[in-house]
Amino acid sequence: MCVFSAVSSFCQLCISSNRVVLWGTPAGSNALKTLPLLELSIVTALISIGLLLAHVPILHSAWMYTLVFIGTSILFCWMCWVINRTDVSRNWLFIGIGVAMLIRLSFVTSTPIGSDDIYRYMWDGKVQSAQINPYLYAPDSSALKAQHSILLPAAVNHPDMKTLYFPFSEWVFYACYQLSGEAVWGYKVVLLAAEGASFLSLFLLLALFRIPTKFVLLYAFCPLPILQFALDGHLDALGFPFLLFGLLLYVRRRTIPALLLLGLSMSVKPVALVLIPILFFLERSWKQRLLTIGIPAITVLVQFLPYMVSTNPFEALATFARNWTFNGIVFEGLYVLLADNQQTRLVCMVLLSLALLMVYFSKKDFLRKVYFSVFLLLIFSPVVHPWYVAWLVLLLPLTRSWSGIVYAATASLTSVTILHYKLYGVWEQSPLVLVVEYLPVIILLVQELRTDDPSPTTA
Repeated sequence: MCVFSAVSSFCQLCISSNRVVLWGTPAGSNALKTLPLLELSIVTALISIGLLLAHVPILHSAWMYTLVFIGTSILFCWMCWVINRTDVSRNWLFIGIGVAMLIRLSFVTSTPIGSDDIYRYMWDGKVQSAQINPYLYAPDSSALKAQHSILLPAAVNHPDMKTLYFPFSEWVFYACYQLSGEAVWGYKVVLLAAEGASFLSLFLLLALFRIPTKFVLLYAFCPLPILQFALDGHLDALGFPFLLFGLLLYVRRRTIPALLLLGLSMSVKPVALVLIPILFFLERSWKQRLLTIGIPAITVLVQFLPYMVSTNPFEALATFARNWTFNGIVFEGLYVLLADNQQTRLVCMVLLSLALLMVYFSKKDFLRKVYFSVFLLLIFSPVVHPWYVAWLVLLLPLTRSWSGIVYAATASLTSVTILHYKLYGVWEQSPLVLVVEYLPVIILLVQELRTDDPSPTTA
């Protein structure tokens, strides 16, 4: 009830405002338009209500998940178009953020629908609570029979595979298991706190680059991170504040703590690896360049040392890197031609390296280099689950790029594969869905890459 009350109050505040100004239009211009904030109020309220419908068992949970994800993603594109032209007051903004956080909070005890990864986190935390190296055994190993319960490891996907998560993530799993045991709320509370830290870091970065703070709503009301983190409980959100505060400190020339934070972000998922060359080429001395590479690398690698005594902690990660595929547009296209998994991965890696070099040496500003580097990593990756795309959504307030906005929306189509799996037990990716998801994204991305002009509101 408190979530619906907050949405209602949010709408009343919006309606009380009386005008909206086209973003970037000079005061006194003939192009100046007035428009009630009602439109922005309506679309954010519809997104909020739409997301809350995931709680309502009208249909099979997989159907509800798919319809909510796709429907609210369409509304998200509308919101992005409206907010670009809206003068948002501070009160409106903070109430909006509050509503977005309450929506996330409403899912804190909800059972995940789109993924069961959280049960792997739970299992790893439980194994560590028994003082067992999480990299030593697969969940179905007879050596862990004493740890079995009704829920675990029955709910863990690929129980024959050892864990692939980095030690820092494993430590978080342990802490969460101590907090809530075999209940999901402890993991989701940690993710909620991480998203709160991400909002704070976004506000600080927007202020630093003199970008209107209203654009934090591009992340706050995006359905993708809400469903992937608040509902399904994916780990990636934990790495977001480390990435953003790392970039913030780097721009403020606090290099060493910035690089440590980027290393911690990479310890959750090594997305920031593609950003290290940007920082490397910005440094003028070789000492600083070596620190740019060395500090994040040491931050990540030193975590593995205690585990390497008794096992190979990279075993499952290597298996995943060699064999897993899903929703990668370039990989899937090349695989049709090459019909060889490893060759296709190698070609994708070469193409990614070439594309990244073009971005690194382009005339684009710092934020757009960061944005396009993450984007290209996703485009050339063999595996692009929807929660991976959230790393790009995180950067939307800083770049306001339509390629990312549309990608955040079309990534909702991956729920069609999930729906098919939940209903029929077959994991099958539709080539048609892949084309519909990526065609508008690629067109917009190519157009933006060809434009060297920095964003007008970037410092």
